Amino acid sequence: MREGSATAGSLLEFRDLHKSFGRSEVLHGVDFRVARGEKVCIVGPSGSGKTTLLRCLNLLVEPTRGQLYYKGEQIGSWPGGARVGLSGYRSRIGMVFQHFELFPHLTALQNLTLGPRHVRHEGRSAAEARALQLLRHVGLEAFANAHPRTLSGGQKQRVAIARALAMQPDLILFDEPTSALDSEMVDEVLELMRRLANEGMTMVIVTHELGFARDVADRIVVMERGAVVEEGPAETMFSAARSQRTRDILRVGVKR
Repeated sequence: MREGSATAGSLLEFRDLHKSFGRSEVLHGVDFRVARGEKVCIVGPSGSGKTTLLRCLNLLVEPTRGQLYYKGEQIGSWPGGARVGLSGYRSRIGMVFQHFELFPHLTALQNLTLGPRHVRHEGRSAAEARALQLLRHVGLEAFANAHPRTLSGGQKQRVAIARALAMQPDLILFDEPTSALDSEMVDEVLELMRRLANEGMTMVIVTHELGFARDVADRIVVMERGAVVEEGPAETMFSAARSQRTRDILRVGVKR
């Protein structure tokens, strides 16, 4: 593929992504794409660059080299920089973090309305109506006026997912959304994510939950040492992966 072009049908795509922190190159030559409506799970051992890839996709971390495309248009090239306003771009790319990142001084309802009101300039009544609808959707309408400190880990993560949805994004990035949860809270968050997948939300999910990835993903991307080892349809990757290293990674994950 020549520089300056994007893969037909891709909603979001990074070409030849590199990221270094000082002398340490965390990502080197990663090509990544996701199509509208697609569910992509990124798996691999800790330290393989999965979280850094997600943060580069929504430009929370600035790449060292590569080209980023959104809806077929190049919105950034490095070295160089983004060609669009970051606030507007990030409003279309939702992010759900490992540790929730809710504002502790705001209620659940206020956490959901902050972005729509200040970034999308929605009126208060419209933003609150949508926020309540979303809290109902995630089973937390009764906790609209609760502060994060009074919620369980699973409830906090469901509020965080609802907050991402409140921006009406084109896709949502999930960075190991169950890793900070007690085991009994994992299922409620995974069930919500399954519902979102069934509703057609475009999702890119970094996860160690291999059973979930096998059930939900359209495509599996396996990473190690800052590069993509192998990728392909979920069914193929779990049953007939080409690389022995991929088979080892997925077999270890399934046994957990």
